[in-house]
Amino acid sequence: MEKTKKIQGIGFFEKYLTVWVIICMVVGVLIGKFAPQIPALLNRFEYANVSIPIAVLIWIMIYPMMLKVDFQSVKYVGKNPKGLFVTWITNWLIKPFTMFGIASLFFYVIFRELIPPELAKDYLAGAVLLGAAPCTAMVFVWSTLTKGNPAYTVVQVATNDLIILFAFVPIVKFLLGISNVEVPWDTLFLSVLLFVVIPLTAGILTRVFMVKKKGQEYFDKKFVPKFNNVTVVGLLLTLILIFSFQGNVILENPLHILLIAVPLVIQTFLIFFIAYFTCKALKLPHDIAAPAGMIGASNFFELAVAVAIALFGASSPVALATIVGVLVEVPVMLILVKIANSTTHWFPQRSLDQNTLNKIERKIS
Repeated sequence: MEKTKKIQGIGFFEKYLTVWVIICMVVGVLIGKFAPQIPALLNRFEYANVSIPIAVLIWIMIYPMMLKVDFQSVKYVGKNPKGLFVTWITNWLIKPFTMFGIASLFFYVIFRELIPPELAKDYLAGAVLLGAAPCTAMVFVWSTLTKGNPAYTVVQVATNDLIILFAFVPIVKFLLGISNVEVPWDTLFLSVLLFVVIPLTAGILTRVFMVKKKGQEYFDKKFVPKFNNVTVVGLLLTLILIFSFQGNVILENPLHILLIAVPLVIQTFLIFFIAYFTCKALKLPHDIAAPAGMIGASNFFELAVAVAIALFGASSPVALATIVGVLVEVPVMLILVKIANSTTHWFPQRSLDQNTLNKIERKIS
């Protein structure tokens, strides 16, 4: 449809994100090995156990994502809600717990001869943080690449962001408690305040102000694109800092990067197919089913990394586990995009009725 909002496909930086992460890992480890005074100096700038330099970089990452979410779309949750129910149930009632189970199986049982128990507990904590943070912004990319319904994807993302505010902390607290990892409630709430509430509020206020002052078309086509590369640059600089803190851990346990990746990749495929086949069983159209599978399979890894650093420190194995999530994210999701695009014939092609779709599109275009 000509009026449908055009969301950019995957860009150059995002397409080769795994390559950039590997380069950042090498650079960071070299800094930690040969110039340890740099991370030592940066580590001194912290408040309430939160690294100020990393916090600033994480805000730079997350704020542009929040600009893309139009929370006015929430009013349309009653239109064709089946896809939303699939998204909500998969993301919040299935994904965190299957992540906990799969990661526990691998770290404590299958890899018990390769990973010491204390490190296994830390890696499990990192996996839990990833599992409790389903994707926010990158799902727009995956939706575009699978020809997802952009209007419906906005509703999926907006409602998911609202649920994060209430569900992330209790789920993480519960699963980490089972893992015998003690984290204080106040630190968890502080993390959500710093890395979700503040950038989310800033994004909403910016959107309202700019749309009122310049109009929706200017905001979508001129203002938001200015931040296209800001998120990736912030992410890469953050990773260099973290890997400089992680240098000794990585050099002492290089195999652990691969071991951590195994359950994360399995979990990603599992969650995608749970949501995707549920949509198929419900006879939902492909342009709703594909984004529903992607939003659960992908992770809000920026939040997971931020919370891991706030709770356990940038040099902790927990933070390392969340960074592995960044490492495997793009190549795995691109495989799932190919699977989704090759199975469109499994689904009916119509999504929302035309009148409803046009109303939503006028709100976001």
